[in-house]
Amino acid sequence: NINRGCLYNGQNFLKMASNFADPYIFSSDTLPSDPRFLPPLANGQLGWRVFEKIMHMGGVYNGEGGACHRADIPCPLAVWMMFDKVSPLFLFEGIFTHTILTSYVEASQLFYAHRQFPNLMVMEVLLQRQMTTEEPIIVMLDSSFTPHSDDITFQTAPDYKGGRHIFGKTMFPEVPGVPCPSVHLIWSPLTSTVTLLPDQHQSHWSFLLAIAESRENAESSFDTGLELMEHGNLQSSHSKAWAELWLGSRVELEGLVHLNRALIGCMFYLLSAFPSLSETPIQFGGVSPGGLSNGGQGQDYWGHVFWDQDLWIYPNIALFHPKLARAVLDYRMRTLEGAKANAQKQGYKGLKFPWESAISGYEVCAVNIYGQQEIHINGAVTLAFQNYLYLTQDLAVFTEGYGSEVVWCIADYWVSRVTWNPDDRQYHIKGVMPPDEYYYNVDNSVYTNSVAKYSLQFAVELANLLQHPAPSEWQEVADKLKIPFDPELKYHPEFDGYKRGSQVKQADTVLLGYPLGLPMSREVRQNDLECYESVTDPLGPAMTWSVFAVGWLELGEAEKAQQVLQKCFKNIQGPFQVWSESSDGSGAVNFLTGMGGFLQAVLFGYTGFRVQRDCLMFAPLLPDDVAVLSVKGVSYLGNKMDWLVKKQEISVVVRKQAEDSGIDKPSPLEIVLTRSGNIIPLIPGQLVMFPKQPGKIQKQNSKSYCWFL
Repeated sequence: NINRGCLYNGQNFLKMASNFADPYIFSSDTLPSDPRFLPPLANGQLGWRVFEKIMHMGGVYNGEGGACHRADIPCPLAVWMMFDKVSPLFLFEGIFTHTILTSYVEASQLFYAHRQFPNLMVMEVLLQRQMTTEEPIIVMLDSSFTPHSDDITFQTAPDYKGGRHIFGKTMFPEVPGVPCPSVHLIWSPLTSTVTLLPDQHQSHWSFLLAIAESRENAESSFDTGLELMEHGNLQSSHSKAWAELWLGSRVELEGLVHLNRALIGCMFYLLSAFPSLSETPIQFGGVSPGGLSNGGQGQDYWGHVFWDQDLWIYPNIALFHPKLARAVLDYRMRTLEGAKANAQKQGYKGLKFPWESAISGYEVCAVNIYGQQEIHINGAVTLAFQNYLYLTQDLAVFTEGYGSEVVWCIADYWVSRVTWNPDDRQYHIKGVMPPDEYYYNVDNSVYTNSVAKYSLQFAVELANLLQHPAPSEWQEVADKLKIPFDPELKYHPEFDGYKRGSQVKQADTVLLGYPLGLPMSREVRQNDLECYESVTDPLGPAMTWSVFAVGWLELGEAEKAQQVLQKCFKNIQGPFQVWSESSDGSGAVNFLTGMGGFLQAVLFGYTGFRVQRDCLMFAPLLPDDVAVLSVKGVSYLGNKMDWLVKKQEISVVVRKQAEDSGIDKPSPLEIVLTRSGNIIPLIPGQLVMFPKQPGKIQKQNSKSYCWFL
């Protein structure tokens, strides 16, 4: 008997189980002892931890206000394959495969959330004979499924094309008076055993699960699954969709095997949180810290969406896939009315996006002080819209959607939220909780004020771009907003009255350098890093150390950055590279926020990428133990680029137009090197190489820039 566990993440689908050196395969002899770290399967619409009795669907919540949480949906595919007393072999590749291998049979059980058709989950069983026997080979399928949920009252409906069908509504709406979401499940009936007859070499069974909010959509999805099964394309279409994602977004390096595997795992789980590239867009429900597989009542932040989505996760996706980035912006635009109500409830103008969001945009944080005071969420939302515009120059989100209203109404909120101080003749923002949640009701959080300043500046910029009159108050408040700074100690206090040396929970002030890019001297940047690194709680959330790593890379301290980044590995819980929020394994699991920060340390730290209004800057720096960094699929102004960074040399090729860029025609690009001043045109399909140095990518011959309307 062979006992082993593996995680395949969508690359080189269904490799031979013996090939465990492949970085895209995570292998183990056993399942995690803590079921929280079972591999999560998700596709932007459905999420499930393998073998668990319950699963979740994007946008389906139960409970009013602070009691709102992801509704538990019973999973008909919660099935264990049992075979005498043989221990299992576990594999996973966008598919989780449980395999039992004996001298006479190999029995495999495969699970996947279909990557192309997001309303489908699949279980397949395959028996392959290893030797001739006169008796049939029988494998038991032990199901823990019951059609019951504490959040949904289910009813039985007539079978549909041989599939069982139940439906129901959640018990309590998120907002009074709003209809409760409905859920329909149609699935292939499960058998208690599967049998390989004596004259059969192998046999295969497929079991479908279709979940949707309407009967019509559930039936249509089930029909799609049946059709794919009939033509033998069920698994291959899933594999093809994953291959497309990897082709457009791959990060690999040479030198550190564990770092390379961590990057691949992070990218896999982040991509799993987003919808299909090819199908008609679903009404995307946003990205919560623990992803779709988690978030039931009292767990993993109840499945709510925080600033984690916009600041920590989104930049990685936007760099590769504009269509998926747009899904995040669409989510925020759909919650606009709730954000408006939040601001009015606080007595302010404009929009106040909720600290914890579900579907409506109304605040659903159970603890009032967080929802009232963590107003820096507004700045993260604006940064996401700004980042998208700079990467794509696609104005449709602002002219045809509600993007401009989001940006401008956030500016209105900041203007109504500030207080003029006649003593220092500056605007103050009082009574907030900064990202460092160990403090509350403080004045002039340096991060909150800085991100507010940038929000206001972008609102003015967007208004000028769209020839929309901008209220003079936007620029005035931006120019006169207090940014705390200690001129004697030459560092940024976290807020007014912060005592240097006091413990902080997580990355806060260090965010000024990245991602905000607040101008400061090298000395001040270094002082901020040293001051806060020494007092940051070692059990704080996982994304913190990645920001310090980016900061040290900015200063040319690659080895110091690497030492800090190594702290993140304590949050990676084997064997399937599932992150925990805290290094001791506590907190949210499948912690996408930590993964997003970790990826940014490489995508924006090692490369030095900085998304600017008229260019994409770069300043690569690799630590000694990383020989080569490969970043494939960078999307900029409608182009797809592949980068290869070595110790002394950089290679870049424009591969093709980014099909999901949002613009009709890609802009011809050129590289401008900082030290030599050389300008290198980027011609699609032609590789260019140059000595490693800082530079920027911009439109060819762009003394000025234009926007696609």
